[in-house]
Amino acid sequence: MTIDAPENPQPAPPEPATPGGGHESPWKIRDFRLLWLGRVLAVLAIQIQSAALLWQVYEIARRDHPIEEASLYLGLVGLAQFIPLLAFTLPAGAMADRRDRKLTVMLSILVEGGCALAYLAMALHGEPPLWGLLAVATVFGAARAFLAPASQAFLPRVVGRKALPPAIAAQSIAFQTGAIAGPAAGGLILGVSVPFAYATALALFIAAFALFLLIRTSGKPDPDAGLQPRLEAVREGLAYVWRTKLVLGAISLDLVVVMLAGVALLTPIFARDILHVGPEGFGLLRAAFGVGALSMAIYLSRYPIVRRGGAWMFAAVAVFGVCTLGFGLSKIAWLSAALLFIGGAADMISVNIRQTLIQLATPDHMRGRVSSVSMLFIGASNELGEAYSGLMVRLLGPITAAVFGGCAALAATVGWARMFPSLRRADRLDG
Repeated sequence: MTIDAPENPQPAPPEPATPGGGHESPWKIRDFRLLWLGRVLAVLAIQIQSAALLWQVYEIARRDHPIEEASLYLGLVGLAQFIPLLAFTLPAGAMADRRDRKLTVMLSILVEGGCALAYLAMALHGEPPLWGLLAVATVFGAARAFLAPASQAFLPRVVGRKALPPAIAAQSIAFQTGAIAGPAAGGLILGVSVPFAYATALALFIAAFALFLLIRTSGKPDPDAGLQPRLEAVREGLAYVWRTKLVLGAISLDLVVVMLAGVALLTPIFARDILHVGPEGFGLLRAAFGVGALSMAIYLSRYPIVRRGGAWMFAAVAVFGVCTLGFGLSKIAWLSAALLFIGGAADMISVNIRQTLIQLATPDHMRGRVSSVSMLFIGASNELGEAYSGLMVRLLGPITAAVFGGCAALAATVGWARMFPSLRRADRLDG
């Protein structure tokens, strides 16, 4: 990894001793295996719950509104989850550097399970009000705000520095395993009933909580980490990201591209009203992206990219933009799924390189705050991106919105390559 000295002026302090510090393979570490499986179950629960919520909201809104207006309600789901992310993520990152990271992760999963229970209760009592679904989505967004930085900062303590790059790839496999199985299972379960989908998500959240409970690695920060005032800690994290242009470029590129070219919100619209493939086809479209990403994650875990990381990242983002454009133009279900598959593989290359750059460039005592800034950008790209997509569908229609997003992603790729030359020149990714 190549980082220009002026952009990263202060050397990172030595890593604290961790149970996994002597291993090069994260799979030899018991706590990592528990962490990995817990992440799979949690992501699987989130994906099933998300698929059920999007389908339920769109079905309710579609009964009284045309496609363009109904899409706005899907955008509100993303907005409801983004507002608490915006409010709490940075303070949550500072807390992750002061409080027990493992405990924060467990409490966050517990709240997410409570949201699944609330969705289940509303679904069992007939057609729920849209405001009720959005209110629970807001609580869920708050839980995610605390979960993301704590879990990202906890991983290096579990595996140590030597095993960190393959552990990041393995975590990507965990995420994509849930991201694939979740939408596919969600589509099938939705064919049975919406309450069944929420009940399944609840059971998976409980199982994930139990696995994290078995992890022995301490999530407590160093004794002097909590001495800094909270506001000053947040400022320090923001200043570090701004000063380290390689990190700033990586996370801001993800924000812009996913917000402009993300197609997650468009899949129920395309499945129901353009490709006419129903809930099962909706699950297939949602899973296709994850299948491509998982396939690439498995490949990268065995044959990681170790040279010319920046060039690979920008090439992958460009391919992602082309696939989004093609998805918008496609009228054939299998072609749409194939484009999502390729787009998912390209996105995984970008994600793997970005996460490796950020983790290796950040000292342990800053990881919670830097991860919170990264997750704020990711949350904005996902949740705020859904609100943006809903607005663009309202203004342009679903097809034109997807085509515009793909073109915008290509333009952003060129712009960021010019604005962040250190990111473009980033080379070694082997730690």
